[in-house]
Amino acid sequence: MTSTFRFTVNGEPVTVEADPDTALLSLLRNHLGLKGSRFGCGLGLCGACFVRVDGNVVPSCDTPLWSMDGRSVVTVEGLGSAGQLHPVQQALLDEQAAQCGFCISGIAVSAAALLEENPHPSAEQVAQALDLNLCRCGVQRRIVDAVVKAGEAGS
Repeated sequence: MTSTFRFTVNGEPVTVEADPDTALLSLLRNHLGLKGSRFGCGLGLCGACFVRVDGNVVPSCDTPLWSMDGRSVVTVEGLGSAGQLHPVQQALLDEQAAQCGFCISGIAVSAAALLEENPHPSAEQVAQALDLNLCRCGVQRRIVDAVVKAGEAGS
């Protein structure tokens, strides 16, 4: 059985007919072509799929479409644009803070949310905010440094 859902993704209205239990991540990647959010664990525990829904960071891999009607989603693609990257995106590039890149989209979403709440976080605050984002490459220190610098750049 399918239902109709209406919400916004990166500021654009979306209307979709789908099974209510379809994961938001599946819709983003397979129907809207937004490949930045990645499927990692499928349980909302690794952070690779994190997006913002009405301002809150959530795992899109286990967020069902039935919960999205009337809401607003921001993916990593919606943080900035090719001509004007979000300060977190620019800092991650400047600091070469992504190695394989698999986790970085979820990290960028989480970091952007942190900077919105706390424009000048300490390294400890950044590490705590990114605690649910797993990175297997071992570049956590560079990621933390990049987010701190993004906060400093926003001064």
